[in-house]
Amino acid sequence: MKVTLRQRKKANKITLYLDYYEKGNREYEYLGLYLTPEPEKGSLSKAQKDENRKILELAESIRSKRHLEIQNNIYGFRDKEKLKGSFLSYFAALTEKKRNSNGNYGNWDSVKKHLKIYCPKDITFERIDKDWVQGFKDYLDYEAESKNSVDGLSLNSKYSYFNKLRAALKQAVKDGLLNNNPANRVEPFPQDETHREFLTLDEVKRMANAHCKNETLKRMFLFSCLTGLRWGDIEKLQWQEIQHSKELGYYIRFRMAKTNGVETQPISDEARQLLGEEKEGKSKIFTGFKYGNWNKTLLRDWLDEAGISKHITFHCARHTYATLQLTLGTDIYTVSKLLGHKNLSTTEIYAKVINEKKIEAANKINIGL
Repeated sequence: MKVTLRQRKKANKITLYLDYYEKGNREYEYLGLYLTPEPEKGSLSKAQKDENRKILELAESIRSKRHLEIQNNIYGFRDKEKLKGSFLSYFAALTEKKRNSNGNYGNWDSVKKHLKIYCPKDITFERIDKDWVQGFKDYLDYEAESKNSVDGLSLNSKYSYFNKLRAALKQAVKDGLLNNNPANRVEPFPQDETHREFLTLDEVKRMANAHCKNETLKRMFLFSCLTGLRWGDIEKLQWQEIQHSKELGYYIRFRMAKTNGVETQPISDEARQLLGEEKEGKSKIFTGFKYGNWNKTLLRDWLDEAGISKHITFHCARHTYATLQLTLGTDIYTVSKLLGHKNLSTTEIYAKVINEKKIEAANKINIGL
């Protein structure tokens, strides 16, 4: 196959594209690169000539790369029908391959749903470019909502979801559906920060005694502090999931929204009190409250009422549970299981926070030596 760099003048710019030719078959790839044409009168400035030269060099390097890829049989002659294929269908097929891995499948499935929201009319492989990938990143950053969080997607979720898109595009390159991965030219999200805000036991007690304008919010937040459950798992909790036995006392048998795994979570008598009077099995326990931007002010007002100035979100209740368990002597392995973590390394972040607080406390004593 022959790959030729060609130019086409249109209006006030010259478009650069590649001409693929083999045995009477021809197709084109527009590079999104443009030259400034010579004016009718006069000539280009030195800066314009230098810019044209750099653009031509870049275009030629792309042409050489494409030629090399074809010589190495990476792609062969590109199939127009494949280029017009549905990327969302391709992503859905990749997602199905992850079904045997609950945690991984859940992440891929979440990304699939977000892609459908971001791109409801679908997109073909030939239309995927850097701008489209950047748009999905911006969607995750500013618009995406999560059933597992009342504060939008966490930084860790953004990082994970965007990397799933990158992985899918990388696989599409391997499968010959894309010439390159446009996600490589988009800055990825950083991994989740290690700092996690939480409340002390005294602060939780102050919130329990302080007035909150919404009683359901108060019960849900304190329930999270006492159990470590996420908003998404608390919000969907049904009475049939609350069970009791002589050996375990009260416990919850539920399917965790984030991992799709079935968990058995013992709860304290105080946590059971927050649930209220038992109702019909399939009835939701917490009703009449939908957490959103407006209702976040209720939490802020409640914190003010308790005299707490920390920046606390609903998810901080889960952090509070983890740090309090470790502070009060529960071993890290048990805490990891109570939180539903798949890897102990995830729980170790909380242990690091506790150690930092110990160092901070030790340095508070100063006798002036």
